[in-house]
Amino acid sequence: MKKRNGYRISAVLLSVLLFVGLFSPIQMKASAAFDVNAAAAVLVDAETGQVLYEKNSDQQLGVASMSKMMTEYLLLEAVKEGKVSLDDTYQVSDYVYTISQDRSLSNVPLRADETYKIQELYEAMTIYSANAATIAIAEKISGSEAEFVKLMNKKAKEFGLEKAKFVNATGLNNKDLKGNHSTGTQTDENMMSGRDVVTLAYRLVNDYPEVLETAGIPKKKFREGTDDEISMENWNWMLPSLVFAYEGMTGLKTGTTDFAGYCFTGTAERNGQKLIAVVMNATNESGEGTYNARFTEMKKLMDYGFTQFERQEIVAAGSAIKGAETLPVQKGKEKEVKLKAASDLSIFAPKGSNPKYKTGVTLNSSDLNENGELVAPVEKDKVVGFVSVKDDQGQAVPFLKSAGKTNVQTAQNIEKANWFVLSMRAVGDGISGGWNWIVDKVTGWF
Repeated sequence: MKKRNGYRISAVLLSVLLFVGLFSPIQMKASAAFDVNAAAAVLVDAETGQVLYEKNSDQQLGVASMSKMMTEYLLLEAVKEGKVSLDDTYQVSDYVYTISQDRSLSNVPLRADETYKIQELYEAMTIYSANAATIAIAEKISGSEAEFVKLMNKKAKEFGLEKAKFVNATGLNNKDLKGNHSTGTQTDENMMSGRDVVTLAYRLVNDYPEVLETAGIPKKKFREGTDDEISMENWNWMLPSLVFAYEGMTGLKTGTTDFAGYCFTGTAERNGQKLIAVVMNATNESGEGTYNARFTEMKKLMDYGFTQFERQEIVAAGSAIKGAETLPVQKGKEKEVKLKAASDLSIFAPKGSNPKYKTGVTLNSSDLNENGELVAPVEKDKVVGFVSVKDDQGQAVPFLKSAGKTNVQTAQNIEKANWFVLSMRAVGDGISGGWNWIVDKVTGWF
């Protein structure tokens, strides 16, 4: 009986030890590091668009001044297309003047009927989140903010931002526009999901990386040396020399309204690894939204990305993709064409996890006939699809929809077979065995 009781006591002690081991302070601390105090949060690799972390990323939320990333994109696009120059000037409208005088909003005061260079308005918007300067840029590009908002929503659809809704160029609540709102109701705000915000940021920094040259400026004087000189300190306090300085921080855009809470899209680079992270309606441990909270939670996300992942090369440029080395070709001198990866593909995997990723090819159905074949002639380096990746559990590795994909190309030219070869094949298709061998042998001569 005593022996049996001893076994029971040992079993209970073992259970307790296991429980303590599973929920030790070390384990709980590690788990807590993956939690972000925000209504939504997303972390992605800035080069591949691989999603490394997401929390409530599909819910539509207030976005506040992070909306200005779309205004930045459309301005830089207009500059690239030659429609606008940063050296162009803008004459202040009554609407822009009225907004600029409200210092309760983020603004640089602008003089009525004065002209300003687009370059200085762009800097005021990107560094200081100046709202009137943003509306001025919208008017310069589209003639009015209302027309510019149409452009914003059109571009959002092009990017596949399914939850995005823009009602103004700035991200302010429409009620703050002094009765000048042209779309939506007076209380409307711009709305986006966390995944939409990070996708917009991904497109911005990849299509126009020069935006970080301006977004990364900690401090600058607006109209330095004039009576209108104003000191602009970047609202991104994680930039070097500012109060929450974070190693490698390069941008990008903060946003705050009573409705949206404290939001931040951050970009950072360390040791060649680039990250983009978003926190929306960030709070502190007590559940209170503060300026400091968004930077504390951003630091958590960035630290997680930089310390918990390691790069693994999945496919090398020019190599074959296992399991999809060739693609059948109809009416070609050869019956199939070799495939290759157009560029390197790397995945960020949790350190020490040693997962075994499986690659495949997602083909462009528009390039194939009803039998899933290419039709000769086929040119070398023709893009026929992209590399898809799944983990050892068969789950697809998550990427942003608009992320750059590793294309799959043809590795050789395939000429169209002549009529004799095609005729011989037609005969051979109806006969099996030795005749097929003869057909293949003869057609090989042609």
